[in-house]
Amino acid sequence: MSIEIDSVSKNFGPFPALRDVSLTVPSGELVALLGPSGSGKTTLLRIIAGLEKPDSGNVIFNGEQTTTRHVRERQVGFVFQHYALFRHMTIFDNIAFGLQVKPRKGRPSKAAIHARVHELLQLVQLNNFAGRYPAQLSGGQRQRVALARALAVEPQVLLLDEPFGALDAQVRIELRRWLRQLHDEIHVTSVLVTHDQEEALEVADQVIVMNEGRIEQGGTPEEVYDRPANPFVYNFLGNVNLFRGRIEKGKARIGTISLDLPEYRGASDSPAVAYVRPHDIEIGLSRQHPEEIEALIRRIQEAGAVAHLELERRDTGEPIDAELTRERCRQLQLREGNQVFVKPRNMRVFIDTDYEI
Repeated sequence: MSIEIDSVSKNFGPFPALRDVSLTVPSGELVALLGPSGSGKTTLLRIIAGLEKPDSGNVIFNGEQTTTRHVRERQVGFVFQHYALFRHMTIFDNIAFGLQVKPRKGRPSKAAIHARVHELLQLVQLNNFAGRYPAQLSGGQRQRVALARALAVEPQVLLLDEPFGALDAQVRIELRRWLRQLHDEIHVTSVLVTHDQEEALEVADQVIVMNEGRIEQGGTPEEVYDRPANPFVYNFLGNVNLFRGRIEKGKARIGTISLDLPEYRGASDSPAVAYVRPHDIEIGLSRQHPEEIEALIRRIQEAGAVAHLELERRDTGEPIDAELTRERCRQLQLREGNQVFVKPRNMRVFIDTDYEI
């Protein structure tokens, strides 16, 4: 089941929640809608489900106009952040509920419902929990039950609204890996709403980055992370260092660094900002090139596999965040207070409309 969103807009009073949004979710893919609070991602998910109606635009399932169809006609499964399980029902009955309330004509037999529920319990790795109640399960187990309940009715589309947001960090990591494995088994077209960048990059086939009701960029996790379309995407997808300078006729001057930027040949003395990820900061103990930036190490954190360094530029006092392997950090014998020389790699430069030098 493919999903096409065609020029969808939605306002809540004077507030524009979605502004002319278009995207395609290919059949069988898991697509993440990623963005800050208020970016429109949950509104878009609810419009796909049929829980909200767009002010303009169309929702198309498998080439068929679906915009005016009732939610019951769309064959979607919905998983909420806070599980929405029935506390007075057993796990078996929670999962079976959607099948048991079907109209008599389309309702499976009791034997078929029993078989389907136990098939799903095995799928979500809760075989021995059928007789328990939600209060007797952990948060992660309850979310698995919620997912099994959504799958019980064999939806054409699975919609997940911040499904792991209420769980602690370690459980979130375990469940998102499990969700990806599950999706690879069942291949149901899925749309996941999240504000967690790591979650989106780890589980999704495509990531759609949203901001203020618009799509800033869409693509594979590698495309949006390695080739951000604009400063918003760069800032939102992980930590980043900013280096300010100017662009003049296709050349950027960022401190002592000079870069050729053919795409900005028409720019005339414009303020610029260069973006560099912390893992793209090279550090040396002596100057090897005139473009290197002199800095002081203010703090070193070596917990985990990566050493995190907080540096301060000697020329401007601005901070620089760097990440090295612990092995490299110890090889250089880096200490807090050391003077070092920094070489940024993979700089991405944009004209800076918010900064004046």
